Amino acid sequence: MVIRSREAVAKIKEESGGRLDITLYPSSVLGQDTAMMSQAIAGALEIYGMSLDILAQKNPPAAIFGVGFAFPDYDAAWKAMDGELGNYCRGLSEKAGLYCMEKAFDHGFREITSKAKPINGPDDLKGMKIRLPVAPLFISLFQHLGASPTPINFGEVYSALQTGLVDGQENPLILIDTAKLYEVQKYCSLTNHVWAGIHYSFGKAAWQRLPPDLQQLADKEFNEKALLERGDWQAMTKKETKNLESKGMVFNSPDTKPFQNALREAGFYVDMKRKSGDTAWGLLERYVGSLA
Repeated sequence: MVIRSREAVAKIKEESGGRLDITLYPSSVLGQDTAMMSQAIAGALEIYGMSLDILAQKNPPAAIFGVGFAFPDYDAAWKAMDGELGNYCRGLSEKAGLYCMEKAFDHGFREITSKAKPINGPDDLKGMKIRLPVAPLFISLFQHLGASPTPINFGEVYSALQTGLVDGQENPLILIDTAKLYEVQKYCSLTNHVWAGIHYSFGKAAWQRLPPDLQQLADKEFNEKALLERGDWQAMTKKETKNLESKGMVFNSPDTKPFQNALREAGFYVDMKRKSGDTAWGLLERYVGSLA
């Protein structure tokens, strides 16, 4: 995402003759997600790369893409994100004070890592202290599976695992690698429990200050680069299992049906339907079938 974003920023500056010059700050150097989102809404930051599950702190239905074990594959996920469900969530973002670019960058399906044992079924999660992002839907998901969630911003994950504050965490394979979590985790279970995309989001005031031609240019370049990044992500993900295995991680691929059944029996999907509202839930089930 950063590589493709640099390409977009360079093209925007070139094509605008320097009228729109964007400086990128990757790797959370300007703060953690919750703080950056609030800063973008307030105007202290002008653009923020946002996952919709973080927006749920401001508008709960935005967490609909974080419903656990809902999307069976990328085909279903992209149809929903590029379709009516994504449009609905981008509308919620605008109401919160952030203008989302139309196309999301891929942030991947999330997998569970652990120190003591692999996760083969929902029973293996019972009592497990697991680090989660500061996102209500993630927390509810793992509570319904019997785990003990600990919300921690990503910049603090490695130290939390290293010191034993938590037993495990969940993230896409690429982040497990780049954050060197293989140094403090042994097992990686390919649960694909949640998929996420990241939207570049302008603070409303910053977006409205741009003349229409610069708005169109930013839209065009960020959307084009998002589509290219999706292909990049797929290519990288295919390499990551072997890469992480070479660094000592042990992989397993559990059947996801028992997790989905456990969530259904625990009332998770009914609870999520109530919290998300009929509109968001109806749009979700249009793409993935009946859950509740």
